[in-house]
Amino acid sequence: MTIDHYVRTAGDARVRSATVAAYAVAGVFHVVTAGLFAAGLSLTVLGFSTVVQPMIGLLLLALTLTLRPRPQRLDTDLPTLREADAPALFALLHRVADSTGVRRVEAVQLTAGFSARVVHHGFRRRRCLALGLPLWVGCPPQQRIAAVAQALVESGPRNVRRGVFVGSALGALRGGVRAMGAGGSQASARIDVHAYRADEMAAGVAVVQARSRATERVLWLPRIAAAACARLLLRLTRPSVRQARLASDEAAARTASTRATLAALRDRQLARAIDVEMHRLTVERKSYAKTRGAASGRDEFWDGVARHAERLRERPDAAEAGPPSEAESGRRRFRPAVEDTDAWRRARLALGPQHPATITLDEADRVRIEDELRPSARVVERLVLRDGVTRTA
Repeated sequence: MTIDHYVRTAGDARVRSATVAAYAVAGVFHVVTAGLFAAGLSLTVLGFSTVVQPMIGLLLLALTLTLRPRPQRLDTDLPTLREADAPALFALLHRVADSTGVRRVEAVQLTAGFSARVVHHGFRRRRCLALGLPLWVGCPPQQRIAAVAQALVESGPRNVRRGVFVGSALGALRGGVRAMGAGGSQASARIDVHAYRADEMAAGVAVVQARSRATERVLWLPRIAAAACARLLLRLTRPSVRQARLASDEAAARTASTRATLAALRDRQLARAIDVEMHRLTVERKSYAKTRGAASGRDEFWDGVARHAERLRERPDAAEAGPPSEAESGRRRFRPAVEDTDAWRRARLALGPQHPATITLDEADRVRIEDELRPSARVVERLVLRDGVTRTA
């Protein structure tokens, strides 16, 4: 009761005030960007008879181009499934989305990370579920439903950071900071003196570095301002992100059961160990690729990941942590940052009402979904064997 009272009273006021401030900052950014674009276009067109005005106008247009909204794109290397490709999987995802009251996803993209998140891509901001195969094969069926429900709800309207207005401003600021900081002044000038035309290459590197340093001096103030604005938006949207996570836990508990949601939160700790096991399996497959038959064990890789996750889950130190004591809850009452931790979220669910599962995955549907995912899983396996294991958020 102490945690719920704290979250529902002081938390709501903090979220509302921070959300209003985030919308105000994002609105100022959009207005300033539009004003710079209009000023740059006017100076370029109307002052074409002069020399200085068009140069200033082109500079302003280049700055607004750097700070343009950047719609997110899907990774073309990863396999993407539509509803026609995996009807059983999408039937489950639609049931979870309808049960939690969020918009359905139009696509599913399989990744090699131990995570599940929703990606808004394109100008129409279509929803795509980036589903990590290590999480899917390493978790029991009910925990899979809980992880999917958490991902769908966390990207919903409660999360201002993922919204159109604030999210586009934050994405434009992040992209602008990266673009304005991507100078070539860090290029190496170490050239072998015995190389062919080494003196000409050294002179060319010096010219490139001098131009890059001049560009960085010109863009220093806009880059600092854009970085400060991005940090401010991240700080102002933190309460809404925290509220969205808590809402996703409650929705997952009502959908997949509180017990499965607690287990899904606990199994987030297995991400690093599963990455290490995937790296070991990758090295093993590459080392023994010539001695083993090509047709032997097409699903051995993901079966090995699933067996390792099961072994990790059975370890004594992987037992679920109990709820905090009353004294500990009182000490944490005025520390909202701890709500971002998985331990706090598990404690809040453990102290709250225990919900049964409203959506279950029977054996027939599980087998159908595995059959639908098998071709794409082989594609992800080939990518892992080619590029190695990369951590994803």
